[in-house]
Amino acid sequence: MAERGRVVVIGAGIVGAAIARSLGRGGHEVIVLDRGPTAGGTSASGEGNLLVSDKGPGAELELMQRSLELWRELDGQLRDELPAGFPSLELDHKGGLVVATTASGAMALREFATRQRPAGVVAQEVDEQQVRELEPDLTRDYTAAVFYPGDAQVQPVVATESLLASARLHGAQVRQGVEVTGPIMSAGRLVGVQTSGGPVYGDAVVLAAGPWSGGLSAGLGAPLPVRPRRGTVLVTTRMPQRIRRKVYDADYVGAVGSGAADLQVSSVVESTAAGTVLIGSSRERKGFDDRIEARVVAAMAAKALLLFPFLKDVPVMRAYGGFRPFVPDHLPVIGPDPRLAGLWHATGHEGAGIGLSLATAEILTALMDGTSNGENPFRVDRDTLAPYLEEVV
Repeated sequence: MAERGRVVVIGAGIVGAAIARSLGRGGHEVIVLDRGPTAGGTSASGEGNLLVSDKGPGAELELMQRSLELWRELDGQLRDELPAGFPSLELDHKGGLVVATTASGAMALREFATRQRPAGVVAQEVDEQQVRELEPDLTRDYTAAVFYPGDAQVQPVVATESLLASARLHGAQVRQGVEVTGPIMSAGRLVGVQTSGGPVYGDAVVLAAGPWSGGLSAGLGAPLPVRPRRGTVLVTTRMPQRIRRKVYDADYVGAVGSGAADLQVSSVVESTAAGTVLIGSSRERKGFDDRIEARVVAAMAAKALLLFPFLKDVPVMRAYGGFRPFVPDHLPVIGPDPRLAGLWHATGHEGAGIGLSLATAEILTALMDGTSNGENPFRVDRDTLAPYLEEVV
């Protein structure tokens, strides 16, 4: 779709919001649809991670590196665009500290950092004195630590709402409480969607519904293997800041890259601007089961104490969960669907959607406008998805 047109974006989370803003700034007419409230799904249940530390060399790392550049630009742009008093993104370039607590973990951490450096990642192995300067209260029972100054964090709900507010300034419509129920076809092309609020027409439809993209893509006639992967986060009561950066154990990288469906827990600990401490993380594929389970909470708390023993005296005031959009090859799916003209995808980011949202929007906009250069490693017809692309509905 090289010419500017009307684009229907399904999903008002951060990926859909970033796309709406990008397309709107580029001159497209944009309508965003969501069956619930804006930022009410996955974007509301994350920690706001902008991480290079958990990504090996390759397409996803490059997408994150570009996104970090765009986040820095966006922070200033939104201050200029949005009214005075609009909440801050809480963009914090605080860096991340990855810690190993076993000999094998130390070896794996060092090897991972060594592979990242040629790809432009700053990964500094730090000694005991440097560790104490970075995190005075970190356990002394660790075997290696690597500091990633490029890691950052945003407030994900505020970021989503800010992107949508900017998109509205560029003419986008945002419709909440509107459920997509099926496709509208014309001459073999998708020209809109049926919804609970009536038909919505467009020159293109972008599916950016996170973990719900699997069911929606099937309903539109072009199924993708996007499945929900559940995660849980613990939130402590407010306290004086004693954790200065994002700190996680080296097992986290393996958990992110695993395709296993059973429960996996690794320790991710960080403070927020509000004075609480967020404790993650868990991963488990069991559909859209949203129950907070004691076994998961207990395992996460135990892992967190291995990094910061002082947390044993800090009350946890609540726990919340959410669903990440899991794809078998762990890469997002971005671009036009080769099976159904008019359908575009921007989904499958799993736990990295907050960080990758801006570069995802940039890629999709360039593809729609016909200004993209080079191969798109996130295209829908990747070999790893080939079995699913043969399913003609």
